[in-house]
Amino acid sequence: MNTSSPRSVTAAGTDGLNAIRTRPAGAVLGFDFDGTLAPIVDDPDAARAHPRAAAALGRLAPLVGSLVIVTGRPAALAVERGGFEGIDGLVVLGQYGLERWESGVLTEPEPPPGVAEVRAKLPGVLTAAGAPPETYVEDKGQALAVHTRRCAEPQVALDRLRGLLDALAERTGLVVEPGRFVLELRPPGMDKGRALRSFLADRGAAPSAVLFAGDDLGDLAAFDAVEELRAEGVPGVKVCSGSAEVTEVAERADVVVDGPEGVVEFLDGLLDGAS
Repeated sequence: MNTSSPRSVTAAGTDGLNAIRTRPAGAVLGFDFDGTLAPIVDDPDAARAHPRAAAALGRLAPLVGSLVIVTGRPAALAVERGGFEGIDGLVVLGQYGLERWESGVLTEPEPPPGVAEVRAKLPGVLTAAGAPPETYVEDKGQALAVHTRRCAEPQVALDRLRGLLDALAERTGLVVEPGRFVLELRPPGMDKGRALRSFLADRGAAPSAVLFAGDDLGDLAAFDAVEELRAEGVPGVKVCSGSAEVTEVAERADVVVDGPEGVVEFLDGLLDGAS
C-alpha cells in the first residue's frame, strides 16, 4: 500500500496537522460516513464503508484522544455498515447528532410528531410533483430522505421536488437538508457542527487539535465548528473527500483527497513521523 504524509494547502491546516502529530493523545478526529468513509452508491441500502476504513480507524484509535463519526445515517446502521463494532472508544453520532452510539449502547430520542406526518404525506407529495419512479425514499426513523440519484436526470428531478418538500417541511416543523442528489426532511436544532461542539463539550478537557473530514453540504457546519475552534485557539484541520458533485466542500477545505480511497490513505499516513 502506497501512503504518504498528508499536506495542507493552508497555513491553519498545517498548524492543525502539526498539532495532531506532536500531541495525538489529545486530538479529536471526526468523520462523515457516506462519501467520506463509504463510497456513494445509487442504492443507499447498499452503502458500505471502504474495505480498509475500519482498519485505518482501528490503528488510530489507541493513539488519539477521540474518534467520532458524525453522520445523517442512523448511528447503529453506520456502525453495522462500517464494520466499526470492534473499534475501542469510537463514538458515532447519528441523525446529525440526535443519536449516540458508544460501546455498543445506542441513545436516541423519540422522533417529533412532524416526522410521522411527513411519512404519511410524502407519497402523495411525490405523486403530485411528478417524481420519476426511480425516486427513492429512505426512512431513517428520525428523518426521511428523498434520493434522486437513480433517476435519468437526477438534478432535474431534485429541483422539481425542492419547492414542495420545502413547503411540506415548513408545515410539519421540520427542515430540509440538501445533499448529493438527496433532500432530507429532519428535525431542526441540530447539525454536524453543533454535534461536534457538543461532543467536545462532553469530553471536558479541551482537545489539542480537531480534524473533521466530509464530502457534502451538511459537512460544512462541521467545518464552521473547526473554524470557530481555531478562533478560540484550538488548532484544526478541514479535510474534503473530493468529488465532482460538490465543489463547495473542497473550496473550504485545508486538505483535499480523492474520495474515500483518498481518506483511507490520508488516515494511514496521518501519524507518520509523529513525535
